[in-house]
Amino acid sequence: MSNINEGAILRLLGKYKSSNVTCKQVVATIKQYRALEYSLEKYVFNDGSVKDLLNLKGTIPVTYKGNVYHIPICMWIMDTYPKNAPICYVKPTSDMQIKASMYVDHNGKIYLPYLHDWNPNDSDLLQLIQVMIMTFGEFPPVYSKPKQEIPQQYNPSMPQPGGGSYLPYPNIGGAGAGGVFPPYPTGNAYGAAAGNTPYPQNPTQFPPYMPGYPTGAAGYNTNYTPPTSSASNTITEEHIKASLISAVEDKLRRRIQEKVNQCQAEIETLKRTKVELSEGRTKINDILKKLERDENELKKNISVLKDKDAELEKSLESLEKVDNIDVDEAVVTTAPLYKQLLNAYAEEAALEDAIYYMGEALRSGVIDLEVFLKNIRQLSRKQFMLRALMQKCRQKAGLSC
Repeated sequence: MSNINEGAILRLLGKYKSSNVTCKQVVATIKQYRALEYSLEKYVFNDGSVKDLLNLKGTIPVTYKGNVYHIPICMWIMDTYPKNAPICYVKPTSDMQIKASMYVDHNGKIYLPYLHDWNPNDSDLLQLIQVMIMTFGEFPPVYSKPKQEIPQQYNPSMPQPGGGSYLPYPNIGGAGAGGVFPPYPTGNAYGAAAGNTPYPQNPTQFPPYMPGYPTGAAGYNTNYTPPTSSASNTITEEHIKASLISAVEDKLRRRIQEKVNQCQAEIETLKRTKVELSEGRTKINDILKKLERDENELKKNISVLKDKDAELEKSLESLEKVDNIDVDEAVVTTAPLYKQLLNAYAEEAALEDAIYYMGEALRSGVIDLEVFLKNIRQLSRKQFMLRALMQKCRQKAGLSC
């Protein structure tokens, strides 16, 4: 692909959340690896949902035992990229066979520590392809099918020592290879039928990092030696037995790790549930104690109200038995000071009424102005003295003035 149309790629990424970042990385990847092509195709997930996703398909150069081979891959870029890592597959042609390992399953799906530990800020497509090249250089993901396949001697986990012109597969789709890379299917070829995981919500939903992942230089096992065959082209029983043992070990390691991860997740969930239940129990106990205190206080208030109610009923009964009530005797003060204050207040109120009626008499012409002024002067002087007496009594009693 000599000319890269960034505008066309950006239009294909119209529904992507980070279309600009994704476009820049796709363009840089295609410039670096010219055998890769981009297209927008449908991807079917395990739950049956379908999304239009951008995928990069083609070959990448892998050096194995001094020879360069072109490994066909397909990278589905999620619409949440770079938050989520791409889903990658090895896509063998008709004369190639997938070699299952800890990095590639029987469906061709690629599992790498780089994908499992995907970091949106540091990880990108170029580094991912470089990791693939290094990994496949030590663990070839495909091998050539023998020209005459014998079922009893079929060994899906070993490269064929002879009869093929490539290992794993030379110059497929590469420049000057003369090979034709077959069209990539869509839908179930990469989706639900392929057994891939559901649409990931975060990078940790990719298959867990297995204990069998390499730990040598650059994160890969330098002590691993790919299986070799004898000088002849015949596959012996020892080769078949070693291949079967290796496949069973890899499968058991994956199953055990999946089970361990599942149990750990269940344990963490149970721990969180235990903490939440303990906090809930403490809150419930506090609420119960508060309810008990409120209940005791409410019982006391009910008892006081019952006593007051009984006292009021008793007072009403005594008042009903009395025919005539003397106002002066109805109100009894508790101290002489209060009695003096009460009498002064009553007399001052009477003077207030007298002054009012004197004004009404003057307005009606019952009395003349001279008589009105003379009596008003006397009443006002007496009213002033009564108010001064009330103020002094309130001060003496400690009441507000």
